[in-house]
Amino acid sequence: MKSQLLRFALLAILISTISACGGDNPTPPAPVQTPEEIAVEKLTGPNGSQTWGIQGGGTVTRDGRAVTDLYQNFTLILRSGSARTYTSSNNNDLFDNSGNWSFTDGTFTKFELTGTKPAAGREITFVQNEDNLRLDFTIPAPGARINGVFAIAGSYTFNLKKN
Repeated sequence: MKSQLLRFALLAILISTISACGGDNPTPPAPVQTPEEIAVEKLTGPNGSQTWGIQGGGTVTRDGRAVTDLYQNFTLILRSGSARTYTSSNNNDLFDNSGNWSFTDGTFTKFELTGTKPAAGREITFVQNEDNLRLDFTIPAPGARINGVFAIAGSYTFNLKKN
């Protein structure tokens, strides 16, 4: 009788232990994003493509002076992925219409655009906060003309809005 009782107790403990280990499948933890992935998402949004623009209250300054009127309806679309592409419109020949972008340092707070226009190849510092993206970059005086006429040298700040 004691052996049967001992068997029954051991069986109950075994069943209890197995039940505690099984049951609902817990949700696996979300993968931790790398600093680069976080920075890419700030620029390109959670779906991998984000449009930023002047509309909705954005501004542009050059050397501290407002030049927003020169970039009315400016948009910059940044896309993630292995190619990391961009397109821009109403850019007043400051930016190329399209190309690639890449980070310039290990802090993932600066990027550059490919192309031939004055903003291409410049280190662009960015700060993204909710629906706002601030871009800061400088175009040096040598070669800072568009079509040999319009001088565009200076320090630029683009305050863009999420569209």
